[in-house]
Amino acid sequence: MTIEKKLFSETQKFNQWWLWVILIGFCAYFLWGAYKQLFQGIAFGDNPMSNEGLLITSFIFAAILLFFLNVKLETYIQSNGVYVRFFPFHFTFQYYSFEELNKVYVRKYAPLWEYGGWGLRYGMFGRGKAFNVSGNQGLQLEFKDGSNLLIGTQKPIEIAEVLTLLGKS
Repeated sequence: MTIEKKLFSETQKFNQWWLWVILIGFCAYFLWGAYKQLFQGIAFGDNPMSNEGLLITSFIFAAILLFFLNVKLETYIQSNGVYVRFFPFHFTFQYYSFEELNKVYVRKYAPLWEYGGWGLRYGMFGRGKAFNVSGNQGLQLEFKDGSNLLIGTQKPIEIAEVLTLLGKS
């Protein structure tokens, strides 16, 4: 068995400052409220939640925060195709052979208009699926069966160079 060299590799995480302000803010707010109400005996707010409700809400926001801390989009390209994993939605890499593709290229896209935002998305107007975490650049895979997949990237120039090297662009 030969181990093939990765010609391109990228790992992305959600890094939008406003997302982290919101997530950490809500989590801290409810954890602080739970501490205040449960350990100090001071009601949290004018119409306080039950202790159980406050604990459940705090747990939910902490779980959402932990979820976003662990989400990552990993992409690599070898001479035989493209590999992508959007953890925790995919535990193993999904492999897309160049043989099953009509076209593969880097393009600029409108995340909100074309896919309704970032994440694991299903495109509007038949644009196919998208895996993206930020930005507006992506690796477009157009399959022979007519389906499409866009993989977001922060390294569009590097991917374009690798595709040129492989004779795919």
